[in-house]
Amino acid sequence: MTAPRLIPAEQSVACAINRAAGGRPVPGNQVDLLIDGPDTYQAMLAVIAEARHWVHFENYIIRSDSAGWRFAELLAKRAREGIHVRVLYDWFGSVGTSRGFWRYLRAAGVEVRSFHRPQFVDVVTNISRNHRKFVVADGSRAILGGLCIGCEWTGERDSDGQPWRDTAVDIRGPAAAVLDQTFVNLWEMTGGKVPPDQVAGVVAPEGEAGVRVISGEPGRERAYRVIELLAVGSVERLWITDAYLIAPPRLFQALRDSARDGVDVRLLVPGSSDVPLIRNLTRIGYRDLLRSGVRIYEWDGPMLHAKTIMCDNRWVRIGSSNLNPSSLIGNYELDVLIEDPGLAHAMEDQFRLDMARSREVASRPVRGPRRVSQALPEALTHQHAEAPTVYRRSRRETRRRAVLLFRAVASNARRSVFGPISAIFIVLGLLLVAIPRTSAYVLAALCAWFALGAAREAFRRRADR
Repeated sequence: MTAPRLIPAEQSVACAINRAAGGRPVPGNQVDLLIDGPDTYQAMLAVIAEARHWVHFENYIIRSDSAGWRFAELLAKRAREGIHVRVLYDWFGSVGTSRGFWRYLRAAGVEVRSFHRPQFVDVVTNISRNHRKFVVADGSRAILGGLCIGCEWTGERDSDGQPWRDTAVDIRGPAAAVLDQTFVNLWEMTGGKVPPDQVAGVVAPEGEAGVRVISGEPGRERAYRVIELLAVGSVERLWITDAYLIAPPRLFQALRDSARDGVDVRLLVPGSSDVPLIRNLTRIGYRDLLRSGVRIYEWDGPMLHAKTIMCDNRWVRIGSSNLNPSSLIGNYELDVLIEDPGLAHAMEDQFRLDMARSREVASRPVRGPRRVSQALPEALTHQHAEAPTVYRRSRRETRRRAVLLFRAVASNARRSVFGPISAIFIVLGLLLVAIPRTSAYVLAALCAWFALGAAREAFRRRADR
């Protein structure tokens, strides 16, 4: 009897990630880290300016403010010069953008398409949004990350001039051609056509990085499965930055299990958010994470909008997907999983800088000293000293370190989330009692609308893309 062939564990993990991501890593890429809007926008504008044949520009939000007009003017200029320029925006995300903005682009020869305009009976289509954010030129260079187009990311919107904290990557090489194909797929979904000679073919290698392109579509859970595999497969550290963290139960449990097993799991989330409800929902989950040994930091600055993961100094994931059901299950998203030691080192350094500008969340023991320096629970202070990969704070950082006490944070979060919910249902109950006939008509109309949407979805034939 032939003995079974033993497959190395590392190869098994790589195969699992390949299948979850929907493809193997694309080798031969140069990848550079971009931090915050000013530097990222400069690089994006350079991509547009250097294009020789075509530019594909896709974003969830494109505002008609000064930052948006800088892009519009350059895109229009390139279109007038004979470059094929296509812009794809999400209808809901860019609902506040002026019509004159789109007319200006179209008048210059830019092809502009809106993704998923409202449809009365198509409930699923109305919910699923195009949350991708990237630009690609000639299929050879692409920039993607968490940045939309607006003055929030340049610091022009606020009086203090501080941009939102965000992260992107500049990719040169064959992976850019794969990213370009994801644009073509969604462009054609909206009814547009891209000629074959404007789709990238063979692209010369530019570097040594391997890049997996994770093209997220509703119901496919590609980014979800990849992130879950990173969480359960991490050995030394798992450092996560996320703007709107409401982890599904499966992923939430994976983070807790990894921390209990000795992995250095850290979460960096916004201290103040443009969507306070989501921040407060995030805070409600702090208790179980802290008890499992996960360390949580709240960013002490303008909005933290980045979506990144650094795993074991090997895997770096950057893209548009937030760790919440909307991104992981319901939206069209675009992420990359990169294997590159140089990029992993740069990401680690940036995470340390971000931690220095953040406040750590910690629980105060029921009994014990009231001094903050002695208020940390054992789950947070015990960091497996024998492991060489554990991050150790410098003396300066220790002196300047601020601590958010969990009890105050969590109690305020619960009141702000469940208080309005209680008030809404009280008002609805009063309306049903006070005006029962009108309320019944409204409820009947809503039921009919949902029924039509569900019937359309039930009988719609959809090809497996």
